Amino acid sequence: MPKIKKLLVANRGEIALRIMRTAREMGIETVAVYSEADRLSPHVNYADEAVCLGPPPSKQSYLLGEKIVNVCKELGVDAIHPGYGFLSENANFARMVGEAGLIFVGPSPESIEVMGSKLAAKQAVAAYDIPLVPGTEEAISDISIAKSRAVEIGYPILIKASAGGGGKGMRIVDSEEEFEEQMQRAVSEAQSAFGDGAVFIEKYIGSPRHIEIQVLGDQHGNTVYLFERECSIQRRHQKVIEEAPSAVVSPTMRKAMGEAAVGVAKACNYYGAGTVEFIVDEKLDFYFLEMNTRLQVEHPVTEMITGKDLVREQILIAEGNPLSFSQEDLRINGHSVEIRVYAEDPKNNFLPDIGRLETYRRPQGPGVRVDDGFEEGMDIPIYYDPMIAKLITHGENRQDAINRMIRAIDDYRITGIQTTLDFCRFALGHQAFVSGDFNTKFVELHFSPEKLEPIFSPEEQELLAALAVEFFQKEESRLSPTQPMKKAPTTNWTNRLI
Repeated sequence: MPKIKKLLVANRGEIALRIMRTAREMGIETVAVYSEADRLSPHVNYADEAVCLGPPPSKQSYLLGEKIVNVCKELGVDAIHPGYGFLSENANFARMVGEAGLIFVGPSPESIEVMGSKLAAKQAVAAYDIPLVPGTEEAISDISIAKSRAVEIGYPILIKASAGGGGKGMRIVDSEEEFEEQMQRAVSEAQSAFGDGAVFIEKYIGSPRHIEIQVLGDQHGNTVYLFERECSIQRRHQKVIEEAPSAVVSPTMRKAMGEAAVGVAKACNYYGAGTVEFIVDEKLDFYFLEMNTRLQVEHPVTEMITGKDLVREQILIAEGNPLSFSQEDLRINGHSVEIRVYAEDPKNNFLPDIGRLETYRRPQGPGVRVDDGFEEGMDIPIYYDPMIAKLITHGENRQDAINRMIRAIDDYRITGIQTTLDFCRFALGHQAFVSGDFNTKFVELHFSPEKLEPIFSPEEQELLAALAVEFFQKEESRLSPTQPMKKAPTTNWTNRLI
């Protein structure tokens, strides 16, 4: 079996650092690649060697697959770990790596291709009795045929880009009258975003939960599932809060979902770490959504409840080792919550708020983990995803993990930019989240910008007013008689202090 001695991490920021730390524990040398915007990034300093790929835009740096492979040849690298994003789910890149005699720390190019197309994925899993959302089995371009199928499925329906993700090329259609216009928009957006205008139709589930299963498979036919992650707190179809396990998944449902996920993996001869995503309706019936053929952003919560280092397992599998544990060996230990700390303004529709980290102090303490890629004084580049860090907590039970997360959020100190910390604190304290009774429409149903404004009780308002009066009195006595302090206002004390 080949032994990886030198690993290039074809990524940046927090995930590059996270991979390198495990590699160092395994005695593997690391090589970082970076753009000019990331020259001072911690992942560059942490690696044993580092190479600049080019200017900040991804197409001129992190997406230069051929250049990355050439760097490996020049530096005697054995393997490439793609992290997530960028080239991680690019089958051509994975194939290029293999043809260069290097190890790709991930699945085969064939698995990536099958699961990279939502239609191909649905066709592949059909033989494994995996629950699927009612819909078309192939791409549709003929409007009249598409309309007929929509009527058969029943409105509301969802038009989705086959090569899509992140909500692009997706349209909800409530009636036949708006179908044609929405389909044309979906095709146009899919073509623009992915270079592929293929779309398909499926039944729209109005208030779904997004629950996913982590799987690991080796190159010897062994596959296990490492339980579920609840990922329903989202904005713009992207996750903000994740937890493991889910508050609504019973042991029976967990087993059924896990076995379905293993079936999905076997449908494409999958090896490595992967995630099978399911959509869950109000009755807790689950349906296969897609498979992500890479490490997920939210993988730490699975690590916290299982004690398994998923990056280590990825590397061992890539080396050709069989899994060292079976399904029966896996247990859920406590509960874990993760929040994504984005440089975004929740009060302004979660728009990116790029700037400098004037203050940056991480929370600490038992059961608290911070995966980040920034230091105080650094600028948040405009060229990449605005995630600053992932904050993860672990507790004996769900409430302990939530309480610990709220404490950790309060201990986090970030100034210079707006972040999602306040929103996450609001969400974690909301009754819908605490009770477990929420879905992907949490933001739409429960959040508005004014919810982040401080609320004071009448007693607190009186105290604030008294403190303000005392402040003005002290200032007035401190000033000389020739410079009297203006009389303090008698109204709107709390508004001024807020």
